[in-house]
Amino acid sequence: MQPLIEYEHSQGLVREVFDDIRATRQTNEINNFWKAIANHPPTLQRTWATLKDVMGSPGELDPLVRELIYIAVSVTNGCDYCIASHQAAAISKGMTQGMFGELLSVVAAANMTNRLANGYQVPVDDKFKQPTVIAK
Repeated sequence: MQPLIEYEHSQGLVREVFDDIRATRQTNEINNFWKAIANHPPTLQRTWATLKDVMGSPGELDPLVRELIYIAVSVTNGCDYCIASHQAAAISKGMTQGMFGELLSVVAAANMTNRLANGYQVPVDDKFKQPTVIAK
C-alpha cells in the first residue's frame, strides 16, 4: 500500500492539484484516493483533470445520473472505494435507498445478460448495429 500524502506535506504539483480539489469541491478535505495517487504527481494531475471535466462540467446528463453510472461501473469492477465515495455523492444529489436498490438490480441484470451473450457468442442483430440517435 502506498503512503497517503497529507495536504500539510504536499508541495509543488501535488499542492496545486490539492488546492484545486479543495476549491472546486468547496472543502478543506482531500479524500484518500487523491492522497494515494499523489505518490505519482502526473497521474494525480491527469486523473483530477479528467474527473473534474467529466463529473463537474455541464452536460446533458444531470449530476445524479452521472453518479449512478459511476456506481454501476464501480459495482461491476468491484471497487469498494469508488462505490462508497460515489454512493455518498449520489445521496447528496438526491439518490434514495429505493433508487440504489433499483440501480443494483439493473447492474445485476446487465451483468447476467452480458455474460450470457458473450458465452453464447450471440451475433448482434442488424437493427442494433446502427442505432438511431434521437436529435433534440
